[in-house]
Amino acid sequence: MAALISTACHAATPMPSADEVPAVIVRPTAQSRAALEEAVSIALNGAKVTLADLALTGGSELMIERMIRRDPEGHPVQGRVTEKPERFRLVRSGGDCVLIHERTGKRYRLVDTECAAEIR
Repeated sequence: MAALISTACHAATPMPSADEVPAVIVRPTAQSRAALEEAVSIALNGAKVTLADLALTGGSELMIERMIRRDPEGHPVQGRVTEKPERFRLVRSGGDCVLIHERTGKRYRLVDTECAAEIR
């Protein structure tokens, strides 16, 4: 696991550059999906996350919601849920794909990931 953390992403990414644009992942691979999942997990203090294989391939924004355990009647086991979803966005900065955690502003460079400018 330690090897994956060191290769999946790098949290120490440069500050935004002038050529930074919203981006989408193109030609996703097992390595790019692992890099994205690891970056999100690190951003969420090591929480285990499950992402769709096509996450960030159709748009530059990613919303992560906490999975809510429910009782047999469908009510949340932990009581009322008040947490807001975590928001991330993908940008192309220079030649890098960078995932930005909106709440904290932290930036994670995704290795083994190819991205292109999002067409809106």
